Amino acid sequence: MEKSLWVILVPRKTNGGKPIRTRHHKVFDQKVLDMTGGLTIVGPSSVNGYWKAVGSGATYEESTIEVRIMCTEEQIIDIAGWAKRHYNQEAIMFYEISNNVRII
Repeated sequence: MEKSLWVILVPRKTNGGKPIRTRHHKVFDQKVLDMTGGLTIVGPSSVNGYWKAVGSGATYEESTIEVRIMCTEEQIIDIAGWAKRHYNQEAIMFYEISNNVRII
């Protein structure tokens, strides 16, 4: 199983606009740590963006946290699905940074 370095963007706020508590993020962090053995939270600044929902066409403005994870493609897909449910999101974005990742 080849591992790559991935970025997943997790929300800072709920769909209703309330800040997500640190303890809720820590549950996500622990889940990723247990699944992959590590993660890197890029910060403390947030990543801001806009996106249109495919079905409704509604435009969303979001502030997210960038989390980097070295794992397999299967693992990141599992993590993204779990994050979508954990954060009660319509969508979660993730992408591969590199498939040439080494730890010495």
